[in-house]
Amino acid sequence: MVLRRSIRLAGLIALPLLLSGCLPGDGVNSATDLAGFFWGVWHGWVAPISLVYGYFKPGIRIYETANSGWFYDLGFYMAVISGFGGLNLARGRRKE
Repeated sequence: MVLRRSIRLAGLIALPLLLSGCLPGDGVNSATDLAGFFWGVWHGWVAPISLVYGYFKPGIRIYETANSGWFYDLGFYMAVISGFGGLNLARGRRKE
């Protein structure tokens, strides 16, 4: 039981650190290498982590400024709206 909790805690600590390598504003994308649709999806999924991490490191933003335009926006918006399953994860199933 204690081992399971320790593993879960380690995972919860390691996950944001691993995800911080792919946050908007980290220098991966530039004017010559624009962020496209799939980067938009990824940045939409990690937007809450970007928001918290950006408080401590001002160069990190929620939204990549060096993006390809409409397709990046579409991917970002789709990911933010859907989340990781959207409301389906929160609702659960009702027992009748």
